[in-house]
Amino acid sequence: MKNWKFILTILVTALVSLGAGYFIFGGSSAVDHTEHTSTDTASTEIWTCSMHPQIRQSEPGKCPICGMDLIPLSDASTSDNPLVMEMTQEAVKLANIQTKVVGSSQGGSKSILLTGKIQADERRVSSQVAHVPGRIEELFISFTGESIRRGQKLATIYSPELVSAQRELFEAQKMAASRPQLLEAARNKLRYWKIPEATIEQIEKSGQIQPNITVYADQSGIVLKRRVAVGDYIKEGTVLFDIANLNRLWVLFDAYEEDLAEIRLGDVVEYSVPALPGRIFSARISFIDPVINPQTRVASLRAEVVNTSGLLKPEMFIRGTIKTYSGGKKGMLAVPKTAVLWTGTRSVVYVEQPDAAVPSYEFREIEIGDALGDQYVVKSGLEPGERVVVNGAFVIDAAAQLNNMASMMNRNVQQTGMAASIPDHSGHTPVKFRAQLMDVVQAYMPLKDALIQTDLKTAKAATPALLAALGRVNMTLLDGEAHMYWMRKLEVLQAHSKGIAEATKIELQRKQFSFFTNALVEVLTAFGAGDSTLYLQHCPMAFDNEGADWLSRDKGIQNPYFGDKMLSCGTIKETFPIKPEPASSPANPNQFHHH
Repeated sequence: MKNWKFILTILVTALVSLGAGYFIFGGSSAVDHTEHTSTDTASTEIWTCSMHPQIRQSEPGKCPICGMDLIPLSDASTSDNPLVMEMTQEAVKLANIQTKVVGSSQGGSKSILLTGKIQADERRVSSQVAHVPGRIEELFISFTGESIRRGQKLATIYSPELVSAQRELFEAQKMAASRPQLLEAARNKLRYWKIPEATIEQIEKSGQIQPNITVYADQSGIVLKRRVAVGDYIKEGTVLFDIANLNRLWVLFDAYEEDLAEIRLGDVVEYSVPALPGRIFSARISFIDPVINPQTRVASLRAEVVNTSGLLKPEMFIRGTIKTYSGGKKGMLAVPKTAVLWTGTRSVVYVEQPDAAVPSYEFREIEIGDALGDQYVVKSGLEPGERVVVNGAFVIDAAAQLNNMASMMNRNVQQTGMAASIPDHSGHTPVKFRAQLMDVVQAYMPLKDALIQTDLKTAKAATPALLAALGRVNMTLLDGEAHMYWMRKLEVLQAHSKGIAEATKIELQRKQFSFFTNALVEVLTAFGAGDSTLYLQHCPMAFDNEGADWLSRDKGIQNPYFGDKMLSCGTIKETFPIKPEPASSPANPNQFHHH
């Protein structure tokens, strides 16, 4: 009964349209409108796909796009809103769609987990060097890890150069009365070798040459490495030992770049050491590395800790936690991270529609703020109590994309299915790339002609050449946003080309052809059509007055959506090159419907 009412409504609408046309056009019409409404009324049931509601068949079967079993149209109503994707209960169960109520966060603070290790304070690490050349006669420090104090004996060195310097000192003493500057120069030579003043005075008083010199520790600490052995010949400045004072240490944490915006100097880090179970230490961040490690994508955070007890040792692994304040208030709106499809400031979620006859999910752009654990703060776009899809959102988005509805790849759609905002890359599109696009247009024309002839088999036969032309478009000729835009549109063009090849009804081919045309026009608008003259033509009566477009090289109207039934039904909508227009642009007032 419902279907008969629907058919009756169509007939009444057609009759009213005919009457209006008679008064407006004086009763003269090139085409009989009744041909358009002469649909097959023998079938009382329409079958469609739960995931692709554009599919319409008069008998059960498989979806030509996804292969799912078709279901009666009465079980899967369709929406006129391009932002709302409707599904059946079976499709929801198959895709494992799960939703969650948007609620409030637990407050403006969150914990950032960090890992890292303990290192020696670089400012307290030094090298003990030999100040005079010679041979190591004796070492008083023989192993790594030994503790030393400042002024402690470290080694004895035999130095022929030191012997010569002492002889020069004795000769200068003899001429001290007449040439005192020579004596001072001889003393300074010994001072430059870091020989203590007391030792110099002792040499002058004794008059005896000391062949060996003792090396004393310049600072206290732990020997990190012993670099010489007894009997080694060394030069002035040779490193004998690496020494570090471990009374103060650095605690270094690795912080991922997405967390750095919430970490400040002075933040308190609580950390634990696996080697000391049950012990919790704390320190304040004193330095944040200004450079991100390009391999690990982390920056180093540094805290300083007193270690006079010696419990902490360099190279120990640690786990830390920073509690940060995001700047919001307790009770702010938050959404699970698994619900968000886009990254960046503007993100996408699917919102379940309440009280809908069938499961319906609205494409919704939201503005997100800081991350709080497994949630994002929602700045705008959602209201408390709304349910968002937290599992299966990608399945919904993929179905919406194939249906030419709003999706991640096609965020702005009008009721006609055309993008409302198209980027302009024509100014920097290579000529070679544009020529390859025109090869796609060339392969598109035989497909259009087959649909004009209402020839299902010829339309199928035309799709391999169309797919091949798409495959020959060299996307490496584009850079940046232009490259990404083509990749997104290529996926859509290929999907609808395959839909045409797999369709079992001419009506299904025409629907896929409409979607393909919309995507192709967007591509040609974005990248330009070069010197080629193309006409974008439009039939407002296609698909139950929803309207559809097609491309032609000729001004003459030949309608691929009705064929010989309404061959001249349509109007020239645009002539290439088409300039991208903002979404708010008014419709062309000069457009009208020719028959």
